[in-house]
Amino acid sequence: MENKKILLDNIAKIHTTEMGVDRIKRNLKIDTVDVVEYCKNKVLNENCNIYKQGKNWYCKLDNIKITINSYSYTIITAHIVK
Repeated sequence: MENKKILLDNIAKIHTTEMGVDRIKRNLKIDTVDVVEYCKNKVLNENCNIYKQGKNWYCKLDNIKITINSYSYTIITAHIVK
């Protein structure tokens, strides 16, 4: 649980690139204007399963898995989990 707190304490640092926005929208099949805010809301959900593996954070909620770099807090990608 301590690891999860590190990510949540740094939630304001989470961001992504222009290419990341396009990739996330395409992978999740969403047309949200603010993709970063969409992902942050998923991460902040109390039912979100957050764990760190290697250099990345993984946040799983419902059928979505979000990958965030643990050093830069960049959202790398998000996928629908089957």
